Amino acid sequence: MQGDDTPVHDIVGVGFGPSNLSLAIAVAEANASGSRPVTAHFLERQASFGWHRGMLIDDATMQVSFLKDLVTLRNPVSEFSFLSYLHSRGRLIDFVNHKTLFPLRVEFHDYFEWCAAKVDDQVSYGQEVAAVNPVTIDGRVEYFDVVSRPTTGGRPRTLRARNLILATGLRPNLPDGVRTSDRVWHNSTLMRDIDTLDRDSASRFVVIGAGQSAAEATALLHTRFPNAEVCSVFSRFGYSPADDSAFANRVFDPAAVDEFYLAPEDVKRKIMGYHANTNYSVVDIELIDDLYRRVYQEKVTGRERLRMFNVSRPTEITDHGDGVRVTVESMTTGERTVLESDVVVYSTGYRGDDSLALLGDLAADCARDEQGRLSMTRDYRVRTAADIAAGIYVQGGATEHSHGITSSLLSNNAVRSGEILRSILRADHPEVHLAELAMSGPGAA
Repeated sequence: MQGDDTPVHDIVGVGFGPSNLSLAIAVAEANASGSRPVTAHFLERQASFGWHRGMLIDDATMQVSFLKDLVTLRNPVSEFSFLSYLHSRGRLIDFVNHKTLFPLRVEFHDYFEWCAAKVDDQVSYGQEVAAVNPVTIDGRVEYFDVVSRPTTGGRPRTLRARNLILATGLRPNLPDGVRTSDRVWHNSTLMRDIDTLDRDSASRFVVIGAGQSAAEATALLHTRFPNAEVCSVFSRFGYSPADDSAFANRVFDPAAVDEFYLAPEDVKRKIMGYHANTNYSVVDIELIDDLYRRVYQEKVTGRERLRMFNVSRPTEITDHGDGVRVTVESMTTGERTVLESDVVVYSTGYRGDDSLALLGDLAADCARDEQGRLSMTRDYRVRTAADIAAGIYVQGGATEHSHGITSSLLSNNAVRSGEILRSILRADHPEVHLAELAMSGPGAA
């Protein structure tokens, strides 16, 4: 297909979670700095900004410092910082007196919404991306036409892009054969689904999983339903504490991305193995202590509502409409326990979305490594066939194998957005002097 006079955006982003929100802010700041204007637009399937709304438990706190917000590590003087948000809300002094690095999760979500509202001219909500089509000029793919449809129905729209940024987030992970229902939940919808139950009539819940979300769901259900038994089922001997010590946390530093990216494949595997306990299937020690305290207190009082089925696994789940029958098997003795439950909550994590599925036939022109994973440059650009001049960038879990454990987390979000924007400006607008992009901050490629 040959080019025409359709307006071209420098950036079209698919998805508008924290990753692309951070990039939108970087674009806004670049444009405000007097550099050549960058044209960007983002498409989001949700009707409004939302980030893990199903786990916005009132007293749950962030597991990352507020200084690792959407901008601070890239631009410490940004008007989009969490501190600027607190000032605008009249809570800056209160937060300082609170003496914590870890805000409430509901507060950080409100910060995200505050930022999203400040750049809402760059995003269209309620848009489901249906296809990405190449625009070929003189035998080279110079642009992408991104076709989206309103989620509420209506005519499709097309945006033309020099660069495509894929940040479609994660999808709930469930064991093979498991489907959610009114009685079988994934923790990603916990706060929505919990309101469908009567506080006093629920008799039993089963929570499956050993990570932070499983422990939080267990604690919430135990508190919210005072007459119900809550059974936590996991294959470990006990909840494992998250390693958030100072030296271990250096794996999340911007410089660690460089080291990981350049490391041999066997070293990358070792690093992931060594430091998985900073993020995966681990629980904050304060929450572990709280749950243990509850278990012990109930043993003392003789009313045991919180039960731990450790070194165990569910072998059969039967949803019979008005309840769920769960068979739990001990992995050491083989003993089986049948639990009749009002609800089963799977806290079994998330899986990466296959962003390249949107590319259709173009996906075949994206390079892969020996294990079939995307091959990417240090600046998160997908390596493609030589005849594709337009850029494809990926944010999120699909980059973990190449860029490290921080790829799908908030820790490096601000720096990564600066790196991607600098990469795009270098490639598309070499006349822009890099000194004008000082807002990209430390860690920029």
